[in-house]
Amino acid sequence: MKTECTGTLFDFQPLEKREVVASFDGGTLTSDAGGLLLREVEQRCGILRQFSGCFRDLRDAERIEHTVAELVAQRVYGIALGYEDLNDHEALRNDPVLAVLVGKEDPTGQSRVREGDRGRALAGKSTLNRLELTRPGEPDRYKKIEIIEEAVNAFFVEVFLQAHERAPRRMVLDLDATDDPLHGQQEGRFFHGYYREYCYLPLYIFCGEHLLCSRLRESNRDASAGSVEEVARIVERVRASWPKVEIAIRGDAGFCRESLMSWCEANGVHYVFGLAKNSRLLGKIKRQMKKARKRYARTQKAARVYGHFLYRTERSWSRKRRVVAKAEYLSKGANPRFVVTSYGPEAYDAQTLYEKEYCARGEMENRIKEQPLYLFADRTSSHEMWANQIRLWFSSVAYLLVSAFRRLGLQGTEMAKAQCQTIRLKLFKLGARIRVTVRRIVVSMASGCPDQALFAAAYANLKAIPLFSP
Repeated sequence: MKTECTGTLFDFQPLEKREVVASFDGGTLTSDAGGLLLREVEQRCGILRQFSGCFRDLRDAERIEHTVAELVAQRVYGIALGYEDLNDHEALRNDPVLAVLVGKEDPTGQSRVREGDRGRALAGKSTLNRLELTRPGEPDRYKKIEIIEEAVNAFFVEVFLQAHERAPRRMVLDLDATDDPLHGQQEGRFFHGYYREYCYLPLYIFCGEHLLCSRLRESNRDASAGSVEEVARIVERVRASWPKVEIAIRGDAGFCRESLMSWCEANGVHYVFGLAKNSRLLGKIKRQMKKARKRYARTQKAARVYGHFLYRTERSWSRKRRVVAKAEYLSKGANPRFVVTSYGPEAYDAQTLYEKEYCARGEMENRIKEQPLYLFADRTSSHEMWANQIRLWFSSVAYLLVSAFRRLGLQGTEMAKAQCQTIRLKLFKLGARIRVTVRRIVVSMASGCPDQALFAAAYANLKAIPLFSP
């Protein structure tokens, strides 16, 4: 049978004797009903409210229909729900559920001032774009919403501190640089030899799953550039609240730099950094490598022998430091690795330090991958680098929101360690019919949803947490 369709009716292949027809007449529907769970997280953490306080609004108050808090919430909720582009909001502005998340008193948009905007409760792409394009100190007629960099820096650390009921005994700051590929003529565009592409080189700092810094940088610089300044301000603020906490910094060989290590030593901060191998280092573990090779020859399984020694470079290091070595032999041959640390052997033996301390940074790399893969941190397509930094911050705040939901809403469930995309597909992207009356907003989700029990568990977990009070 030939499929026919009219302007409103789609006639599909029949099922036995039954006709199968479809049309766009289902009423007010949404594909993001599970976003209501994110709203519950915001009500208990105040992440978006605090982030919106990092903006300075220079618009005429009498002509404002969308507050900065509403614009920020719309942008971040959009990213968290899987909408990467501002263009998406031309359709999303009609969604009453997103309007509820944002906090619009009239989620149907019938009270909009301009007749052409009625029925659209939320802002369009042009209005949202002004959050990104206003350069600090340079407002103009159309761009009057400035972001305050110092406030954003403080915001990430404050959210981290608020997430803990009591001071931890110890915390580890993981530092890493990653590539953000560029496909246009963006400001600050450089070719990076290691990644073999034009890219930015953002710096991330995590503590466990908590994001404390996302700094966009040009790629024509060392991976550790700016890390001393970022770590110093984070440590200063943390110690102001938790003066007795032990702080350690961890990173790969790109952060094994004299400036960072000497700062740590002068400020009572421990460090564990990867160390690039060279002939002198390899010469110090000849005995361990020989032992590992013999063990592999006997067992045909990966063999590892650990050791440690004091080491100093000829020029770049100011002092001798403890180096932990892993002499490893695999089927492909020798695979030696080195780590430099401020921890002495009384704190960690060589094997424990390498396997339990240094290798634990792999979890942080999983958190970094969530940013570009699922929260669109790589959507740095604006010409100006400053606008791209703001986009990175929006992605980072969306991560904070989803991460807080994972930590608070999914605790004790099988999804407690799920990645953002899995959480989004199972719990946020839920179809529903919406009915808005004078007294109620009713969101009717599909009766056949396979994750109803998980949704109910997350809801119960969130309801048990007190509301946020600034």
